[in-house]
Amino acid sequence: VQLQASGGGLAQAGGSLRLSCAASESIRTEDIVAWYRLPPGKQQRELVARNFYDGTRIYGDSVKGRFTVGRDDAKNTMFLQMSNLKPEDTGVYFCGLHGRRGIYWGRGTLVTVSS
Repeated sequence: VQLQASGGGLAQAGGSLRLSCAASESIRTEDIVAWYRLPPGKQQRELVARNFYDGTRIYGDSVKGRFTVGRDDAKNTMFLQMSNLKPEDTGVYFCGLHGRRGIYWGRGTLVTVSS
């Protein structure tokens, strides 16, 4: 499965961005869709959000109340709506698909938030 993220760019603090991720194959009901990010200067990705098959959504502590993860299985897409952005949200954002057939990651899209 190939994943293509889009929607990254430059935003001002307090602004919003919406990231989208298109899958080359069907997103299955049991798949978990996920967003992680790699902040500048860090070597480890950190969890942004996960959307489970039963509708459960888990968010990283730093984005709770500001970000919303979602999916549209019929269109093979997932999204991350980011609001009230902060400079510390800057990083490369990766979409992921985790399921029985494997774990897949997109190449990442850069989000830069200026103060």
